[in-house]
Amino acid sequence: MARVFVFIDAQNCYRRARETFFAQPKSFLDGHTNPCQLAQLLCQKEPPGQKAAERDLIEVRIHTGRPDATKDPKSYAPELKRNRAWEAAGATVFARTLRYPFHWPTEKAEEKGVDVALAVDLVTNAVDGNYDIGILMSNDTDLLPAVEYVQRMDSVRIETAAWFDTTPQGLIVPGIWAHRLGKGDFLAVQDYTDYRS
Repeated sequence: MARVFVFIDAQNCYRRARETFFAQPKSFLDGHTNPCQLAQLLCQKEPPGQKAAERDLIEVRIHTGRPDATKDPKSYAPELKRNRAWEAAGATVFARTLRYPFHWPTEKAEEKGVDVALAVDLVTNAVDGNYDIGILMSNDTDLLPAVEYVQRMDSVRIETAAWFDTTPQGLIVPGIWAHRLGKGDFLAVQDYTDYRS
């Protein structure tokens, strides 16, 4: 039985779902997914030459940015609540505090270091032999060197995943299976929980 780790770039996953499936998002909730259900879906997908029954989802590892509790408590509280819900469902969440520009709040806070932390997590878990198959859900091309490094290892298999409508998206790497998740896949894992309440 192949041990599967699913690595999710939460903000990238959310933004790409909004861009792919919502021509005019009506709510900030449009695009949210349940990451544990998403990981199960990916684990059940059957790449050529591998049966889903031979894949055992061991861990869901989510990398995300989190608002600062003192600078933006109104955003921090629901994000913390969402992260705790993910952890209660069995995921491991790695949250890095957002970076706030000098002119905040007229300029948006942004994620910094999340992609680096995700890349390190992907590689170190491969080197340590913690998974047989790693599936990366992200379109971020900054992660390409980490994916290529793991691809060169004989002991593990790396796969990528991205939302798909009509235009190929995601990390396209020769020799690596890329899961293309369509609207039906998104609807199966969509999450409309409002953590502000």
